[in-house]
Amino acid sequence: MTLSPAITPILLLFVSNIFMTYAWYGHLKDKSSPIIYAILFSWGIAFIEYCFAVPANRIGHGVYSAAQLKTIQEVITLVIFAAFSVLYLGEKFTWNYLVGFALIAAGAYFIFHKW
Repeated sequence: MTLSPAITPILLLFVSNIFMTYAWYGHLKDKSSPIIYAILFSWGIAFIEYCFAVPANRIGHGVYSAAQLKTIQEVITLVIFAAFSVLYLGEKFTWNYLVGFALIAAGAYFIFHKW
């Protein structure tokens, strides 16, 4: 079974962003290790992230413009980051975060809207 070229990049970007969010923010939960270890560990995770992001963009560019791909990636990043910050880091998701993310989603609407 093969997935649609419109869906495949979105799924790959979801996986990519899970890895990248952990690479960028996972070390914040335990700051006891030296920063160089966090950097090297994050760099290794980022390599895995690239293994999903590059094909996502290559496949997706046949269906979406570069601006649309970037917008998809940013919206996915916000969704994953919001869940990560609450579930993994134990932070609260406040109303002002919701409003800010909603405004970014409104911007995404304009990227995809045909005038």
